[in-house]
Amino acid sequence: MLNEFLYAKIHRATVTEANLEYVGSITIDKTLLSASGIKENQKVEILNINNGERFSTYVIEGKANSGVICLNGAAARKVQIKDKIIIVAYALLNEEEQKTHKPKVVHVDENNKIVSL
Repeated sequence: MLNEFLYAKIHRATVTEANLEYVGSITIDKTLLSASGIKENQKVEILNINNGERFSTYVIEGKANSGVICLNGAAARKVQIKDKIIIVAYALLNEEEQKTHKPKVVHVDENNKIVSL
């Protein structure tokens, strides 16, 4: 049997941009993606700490070390610049994988620089 588990999380990232005119998705600094294991085009859930919104989108890789967290398209309506968000990815794991799985959690500062893993 497969069950869904937390795979990775970027915790308390700060929204740097909201681009309503883009087709859709979230652009995330490549450095944060590498640290978390989240991949480009992967589905993620966005949890907005400021307003309680929860929604899903997919990832676009942003420039490394830029600190970019940009909500694009319709998702731009669900955030304000400087909102704090949690970016979450899940994975389907079989019973054997569940025994040893450890999610990757990336904590960032107000500039979206990694402070701990």
